[in-house]
Amino acid sequence: MTTNKTHPEIVQKTIYSILFIISFSHFINDLLQAVIPSVYPLFKEKFNLSFAQIGMITFTYQLTASILQPFVGMYTDKKSKPYSLIIGMSFTLLGLFFVSIASSFTYLLVAVSLIGIGSSIFHPESSRVAYLASGGKKGLAQSIFQLGGNAGSAVGPLLAALIVVPNGQSYIVWFCLIALIGIFTLYKIALWYSEHLEEKKQKNEVLKEVVIHKLSKRRVISSLVILLILIFSKYFYLASITSYYTFFLIDKFNVSIQQSQIYLFAFLGAVAAGTLIGGPLGDRFGRKYVIWISILGVAPFTLLLPYVSLFWVGILSVIIGVIISSAFSAILVYATELLPGKVGLVAGLFFGFAFGMGGLGSAILGKLADLTSIAYVFKICAFLPLIGVLTGFLPNIESRK
Repeated sequence: MTTNKTHPEIVQKTIYSILFIISFSHFINDLLQAVIPSVYPLFKEKFNLSFAQIGMITFTYQLTASILQPFVGMYTDKKSKPYSLIIGMSFTLLGLFFVSIASSFTYLLVAVSLIGIGSSIFHPESSRVAYLASGGKKGLAQSIFQLGGNAGSAVGPLLAALIVVPNGQSYIVWFCLIALIGIFTLYKIALWYSEHLEEKKQKNEVLKEVVIHKLSKRRVISSLVILLILIFSKYFYLASITSYYTFFLIDKFNVSIQQSQIYLFAFLGAVAAGTLIGGPLGDRFGRKYVIWISILGVAPFTLLLPYVSLFWVGILSVIIGVIISSAFSAILVYATELLPGKVGLVAGLFFGFAFGMGGLGSAILGKLADLTSIAYVFKICAFLPLIGVLTGFLPNIESRK
């Protein structure tokens, strides 16, 4: 790997205040999105839904979130839109309001699609903000950004268990207040982002990524395909946890809905912790090594989880959450180094594909659960991390630290 010490991206200072603010906005965005799967047991009972229909709710949300993201990313690579972040959060607010008053399964699908659109607008441009504020510490910046999202995903089910489960669907409307806080936060980010772009324009500076590899176009494409397959294995497995973990615990161990939410919170909290670890380790030791350990290294624990007691399910789920979550920041930064100057496209493609695989996984696994059982779904998904062996085919584009 070669580096250019005079490049603006390297010499500029890491702006931690912006990183923490954009991370907080990511916290709010993903907290609001996590409310929906957290109340699936409530929807299943109220609307008499099958597991396939539960999977279809996730699929609809993830589909709208995934398809638009690469196009949003490509557009903003050419022309940045700082205030689009506010528009994205506004879609999420509107979707939550409609979910709170939904009176049918079809109504629910329309409402969650609005939340998906909000997510598709939010992620590419917010990833660019983290990139611009990184000061060259791209892995660290992406981890701080991802930490907010994963922490929000962990807190969402807990708040849903405290607010929505005891009081009913209509109480989802209170989460709209959190969305308003998000809009205010993103307005502050949009102001900084606009000032940053204006400053660059006045100085007549064009920030371009330094190419750090000499790979052929074919090798770059094949490497991106491998990374996307790894994303598939990670998010297909995560779909089994986020959508069906509560049902698995209720079915196998006869715990209450609120108790199952606590276990889900513990898992998602571990995911948040692992995310913070992955980026800096990738900066320090190389992203390929982090990807190896995160995907393939989690397999022994996923294979054990369906067969152990409730106590060990809780322990193993935390271990799995920490390990498997450390991959995404490393994968995303590795991909931006394969495609320099395409931060929006890479963020949109990988966030979109991750959401798409999560949604597709939820739909397929829901149908499989109807045909077999939730326990069988977890036994099958346990083998997915073995796909991590494909990491060995990725090129070494980083120097040893």
